[in-house]
Amino acid sequence: MTALKFLLVIVISYFLGSIPNGVIVSKLAGKGDIRQWGSGKIGATNVLRTVGKKAAFLVLLLDMSKGALSVFIAGLIMQDDFVVVGNTSVWLLNTARCAAAIVAIVGHNWPVFLGFRGGRGVSTYMGGLAALNPIPAAFAGGVFIIGAGVTRYASFASIAGIVSSAAILIPLTIFGGFPVEYLFYTLISGTVIIYMHRDNIQRLLAGTERKLGEKAEAAGARDSRERTR
Repeated sequence: MTALKFLLVIVISYFLGSIPNGVIVSKLAGKGDIRQWGSGKIGATNVLRTVGKKAAFLVLLLDMSKGALSVFIAGLIMQDDFVVVGNTSVWLLNTARCAAAIVAIVGHNWPVFLGFRGGRGVSTYMGGLAALNPIPAAFAGGVFIIGAGVTRYASFASIAGIVSSAAILIPLTIFGGFPVEYLFYTLISGTVIIYMHRDNIQRLLAGTERKLGEKAEAAGARDSRERTR
């Protein structure tokens, strides 16, 4: 029964994460498929460049809610479940909540509804982290805001926020008694998200990364032009 409930958590989290808020909002705003513009991703940053601030803020909230709701639903389903290891009962609540948040990111990045072509997972990650514990989420959010404000690079700020959330959780886990599952969440999810930013990292190093405030071009147009320089 416990295994079936855990599987239910995984399935719900994946499909919840797969909801393409960026595509839905951009189409309702009359801008068509967001994947045809800018980076081709479905997250708030590309919506900001293509549709505008209000739409981007809405997508940000909706994508964060995917991670947060996955954690909340996992808690409701798995709140009383445990496994016995030797003479010890191991509660599965934190494991299930963290697994749900990770799978929601997987759903966002590789959504079944869009042929497994989605976003990078930053907003969904932050929503999941905030639902697990608001302290590292607030710290990471602060780093993101400062990074974005100083550099004007959303990708750099996102990576800095992800890394900072893992960095702050190390002492909080060792000295503050935070569940180790939270640290595993940041390490696993952070690795996935940084991998999804590999093209941004290349452009940052080359000095060709798009800054906040730049309008989006047709997807791939800028990169194609840069390759011909």
